Amino acid sequence: MGDFGVGDDGFVLDGRPVRLLSGALHYFRVHEGHWGHRLAMLRAMGLNCVETYVPWNLHEPEPGRSRDVGALGRFLDAAREAGLWAVVRPGPYICAEWENGGLPSWLTAEVGARARTRDERYMGRVADWFGRLAEEIVPRQVDRGGPVVMVQVENEYGSYGSDAEYLRLLAGLLRDVGVTVPLCTSDGPEEHMLSAGSVPGVLATVNFGANAREAFDVLRRYRAEGPLMCMEFWCGWFDHWGGGHTVRDPGDAAAVLREILECGASVNLYMAHGGTSFAGWAGANRGGALHDGPLEPDVTSYDYDAPIDERGAPTPKFWAFREVLAGYADGPLPEPPPTPPVLEAEAGTRWAGWASLDGVLEALGGPEVTEPVPPSFEELGVERGLVRYALDVPGPRRPYPLSVRGLRDLAVVYVDGVRAGTLTGEDAVLAEPVAGPARVELWVESLGRVNYGPRLGEAKGITGGVLHERQYLHGVRARGLRLEALDAAGAVREVASDGVPGDGAPGLYRGTVVVRGAGDARLELPGWTRGFVWIDGFCLGRYWSAGPQRSLYVPGPVLREGVNDVWLLELEGAGRDPLLRPV
Repeated sequence: MGDFGVGDDGFVLDGRPVRLLSGALHYFRVHEGHWGHRLAMLRAMGLNCVETYVPWNLHEPEPGRSRDVGALGRFLDAAREAGLWAVVRPGPYICAEWENGGLPSWLTAEVGARARTRDERYMGRVADWFGRLAEEIVPRQVDRGGPVVMVQVENEYGSYGSDAEYLRLLAGLLRDVGVTVPLCTSDGPEEHMLSAGSVPGVLATVNFGANAREAFDVLRRYRAEGPLMCMEFWCGWFDHWGGGHTVRDPGDAAAVLREILECGASVNLYMAHGGTSFAGWAGANRGGALHDGPLEPDVTSYDYDAPIDERGAPTPKFWAFREVLAGYADGPLPEPPPTPPVLEAEAGTRWAGWASLDGVLEALGGPEVTEPVPPSFEELGVERGLVRYALDVPGPRRPYPLSVRGLRDLAVVYVDGVRAGTLTGEDAVLAEPVAGPARVELWVESLGRVNYGPRLGEAKGITGGVLHERQYLHGVRARGLRLEALDAAGAVREVASDGVPGDGAPGLYRGTVVVRGAGDARLELPGWTRGFVWIDGFCLGRYWSAGPQRSLYVPGPVLREGVNDVWLLELEGAGRDPLLRPV
């Protein structure tokens, strides 16, 4: 497409000034069958560029084992076909409200606090990853006829650390693997963030949701020359389980977008289209001003109150943004493409089989280990999923409080096979005292690893121990279940045998739904408590009665005419038959 570069006060393409009007759209949060439609929606809104992160943990589930890294290349090819440039943000840390900020849990377990520093072992892993990723990015750079005009170094590093050598080494790694387009960093518009998060000779950009002129003034005090760009204009926001649904007035957001453009700046709408954190990949935050408070897990939907909603439809914010962006277009904007088909009629699920959680764990879980203290999820090789911890209270002894130190994140507790309660929080105490002897089981689920702040990379599971009164209970038996183990239909059919319990017990429910007129749908789960859903082996993600999300988005390409397999892993208590409805 040409030679793209950074001028004294703007971007240039083949010597002429250009402005990046970009929108964030994560290929990994959109079904591949919908990429073309969503990219066309960006064009129709008035954008000339798409931006995407790259989640390392999605593509390297174990050291040296790749999983569809080529999806990035296919997405960039789709962007070029749609007539869009592309900004790629490969991290290695991305935040993105994504599990562990995109870093593999095996990596943060391996290097601990040395992640996101110049540590040689960490940087060696990054170098290997960037070398593989370069195969998808380098041939698709703009100077080779591709869409990629810029690549970001790390992400918001100034709000996390101060290892300037680390950032310099990352920039060097990207150059070493063949990245020739301009590099950039992005941080909040605060001097301590810009000073710690930027690299000499690399374009610095800022992220904000309001007060554009003030933000760019801070950037100009730090960088007197170079293009102004808001790499993340937060035109919406994300939701947490148990919290409220966040919305932003379209007129207010459009006014800030206009202010950004009046400053002569380039912009990236975050998010232009949010999509969905399928398969349990949603991350979590820590509350509090310093991001070290209670865990706040992110919901499955990443709608983000974006101008293009979760199913790809234009919202009032889309039309408000289109009106602003039309004033910066070279000609008339294309009309939005037709919205993808929706399910023609609602359809109910019919159950055919069930297996208890113990049965699922025995059939599809990892090996049981016995350790003096509870092993973490990382030690058991569980990234997304749950772990059953079993231990014995000696006896005879009188009833004493049973407490769990360092609990992450939620545990359903059984005493002698009877449910005794649900525990949350770092130091949790069971409501009723426990007498000995007794067998105690704690089913612990990871609700998403922290994706931002100083608690990034923290271990999951029971990290401190289980106490009876003041005495630690040792000899812990632990067994993990990875979510991936349930992706195979054959395995599920074999585990969830005929028959369904009438009492709504937790476990794996297997059934079917008959679809007529396949298309985008939403799955409602009345009365179900917490768990995960698969349709034809595609994991829609986590559901939870805590809200605010009340249904799960089902991409039309997942469904097929006729019979579709459905299975639910319910962790606390089942409800009425799930129902597919048109979106």
